[in-house]
Amino acid sequence: MAWAAVTGDGFIARDIGFQNTAGPQGEQALALYISSDRSVLYRCSIVGYQDTLYAYALRQFYRECDIYGTIDFIFGNAAAVFQSCDLVLRRHKGYNAILANGRSDPGQKTGFSVQNCRIIPSSDFSPVKHSYSSYLGRPWKQYSRAIVMESTIDDVIAPQGWVEWPGLEDPASRHCTSRSMRMGGRGRIGQKGAMAWVSCDRS
Repeated sequence: MAWAAVTGDGFIARDIGFQNTAGPQGEQALALYISSDRSVLYRCSIVGYQDTLYAYALRQFYRECDIYGTIDFIFGNAAAVFQSCDLVLRRHKGYNAILANGRSDPGQKTGFSVQNCRIIPSSDFSPVKHSYSSYLGRPWKQYSRAIVMESTIDDVIAPQGWVEWPGLEDPASRHCTSRSMRMGGRGRIGQKGAMAWVSCDRS
């Protein structure tokens, strides 16, 4: 079990792997914490289970990275862009959710943007993917903001796309925004069964 923390501004990583080997049975398997402004990760691998990548704050850019996890495996309150990445869902006992954005104030210029990415199951999860529920994400804080666009989604993701944060159905989702648009792949994300704070567009 190990994890890395990056706090210095202007951090750049290329072809580096970050991994937490704690396994799926624990409460958290953080692999990488970043609070670096203008940080860039290119062709990196970030591997864990729950809470794999803590995109804590400031401006972050991920390009052609592979990010593995189970529940809330990309979380935090950064202004983070994920472009041409593979977001890989792993097997564990509960449901999966990729994004958990922690925007807590309407004045914060933060949020998660996923563009031109692939959302796929891992090799061990693929045979049993329909036995579990998996989602694009859930709102961690009251003003949570996330968008998934122009990406390819395997049919591992539930049709409603997004799910509520347990126990906070009313206050946490009142002002949050989650959107999926111009999607491709076998997954069929639509408005049916979606929360009021979710917008879906396959065009």
